[in-house]
Amino acid sequence: MVVGDASIDIDVLVIGAGPGGYVAAIRAAQLGKSVLIVEKQHWGGVCLNVGCIPSKALISAAHRYEEMSHSADMGVSAENVKLDFQKVIEWKNSIVKKQTGGVSMLLKGNKVQMFEGEAMFINENEARVFNEQEAPRYRFKNCIIATGSRPIELKPFPYGGRIISSTEALSLPELPKSMVVIGGGYIGIELGQTFAKYGTKVTILEGGETILPGFEKEMSQLVARNLQKSGVEIVTGALAQSSSQTENDVTVTYKVGDTEHSITADYLLVTVGRRPNTDGELGLDLINIKMTDRGLIEVDNQGRTSIPHIFAIGDIVPGPALAHKASYEAKVAAEAIAGLPSVVDYKAIPAVVFSDPEIAGVGLSETEAKAQGIEVVTGKFPYAANGRANSLNATQGFVKLVAEKGTNTLLGAQVVGPEASNLIAELALALEMGANLEDIALTIHAHPTLGEMVMDAAEGALGHPIHTLGK
Repeated sequence: MVVGDASIDIDVLVIGAGPGGYVAAIRAAQLGKSVLIVEKQHWGGVCLNVGCIPSKALISAAHRYEEMSHSADMGVSAENVKLDFQKVIEWKNSIVKKQTGGVSMLLKGNKVQMFEGEAMFINENEARVFNEQEAPRYRFKNCIIATGSRPIELKPFPYGGRIISSTEALSLPELPKSMVVIGGGYIGIELGQTFAKYGTKVTILEGGETILPGFEKEMSQLVARNLQKSGVEIVTGALAQSSSQTENDVTVTYKVGDTEHSITADYLLVTVGRRPNTDGELGLDLINIKMTDRGLIEVDNQGRTSIPHIFAIGDIVPGPALAHKASYEAKVAAEAIAGLPSVVDYKAIPAVVFSDPEIAGVGLSETEAKAQGIEVVTGKFPYAANGRANSLNATQGFVKLVAEKGTNTLLGAQVVGPEASNLIAELALALEMGANLEDIALTIHAHPTLGEMVMDAAEGALGHPIHTLGK
């Protein structure tokens, strides 16, 4: 390894090239800054390589397989539908390669310097970046830390062999015949349901009273119903205790109340959350950045840490670990460095679960609004009453709007059903712009589309529903 003594000057050092880091680097470069971005392993980060993108590829293939196998009621029958799981994995890998290659192209096209390796702070103004060949030293005017997160590992269930995280689940060498999933949050539900659609016998162990605890029960219950239709066993109130594995399977012991149970499967998938990558050789302890007890970096509304010229974004700062949150914070941090008055406003950050049916929410739910003492009016429109949903044979779910009583200002929205992940965008925009129910109801929506349900829900909340009967 070659180590340079003299420091190289740079305007902005970005550590991590995930959806936070690479966006921050591009935006800073667009604003006239000289930028170096350092990535340890994956250009595009966890999201593009072992998270958002590959998981959605597997989910899409699972939906296609299920549709081909169960479309007789639409007059479309297919015999001998076959699943080549290895081909699915190869296709998923091709998507990842295309996306990560696009990130590298965008960075280079914006004249961002790229370094594949690690970074370690020497002091508040300098860092050494290194790999097996070289270790240059950089003096930066500003730094953006975007090192992301990794799956939480539980002591009784160490990763290895038949015990896997979401990372390994996305690249299994064969389709499991059976799988136990610890954790009924969005990662466990997305992957568990996907493998079930491929034919794996899946058991989900959730410690709480319900799966997807961050969403309204009327939404998560629809997902639970579909999981059970796919043969998934959901065990709530289940506390996993221990595991033992052989070369071919793993046995999990868990408790429900005072009763102990055990289950054996090909794999155990542990999905109990993610841990911020703020430890290790980064050297945050050397510069005394202020952090929380959970290892998150404390920041202000521009992403600025306790060291004013060092910023932090994404999974390593408080808030939900969402790729689009990281990208949003990235732009704010880069613009703050350039002297622009950008600040974060999390009011309109959507959350999406790519389950079946999909779930999406933005702003306040009815329960949350009432807990804050806000009087609300709501409008709810079912997929079953929408022409496009019926033509798609996709009638599960609803769109629900929550508005402040009196002003009719939109406070939040929830969607459960096909394409919820896309429908929520209009509602996030409405929330961001301070729209009220009249604004939404008066917006002409194309017919026949799923988007009409947003307009219909607004009309219902205003008391003059057209396509459903009023109360």
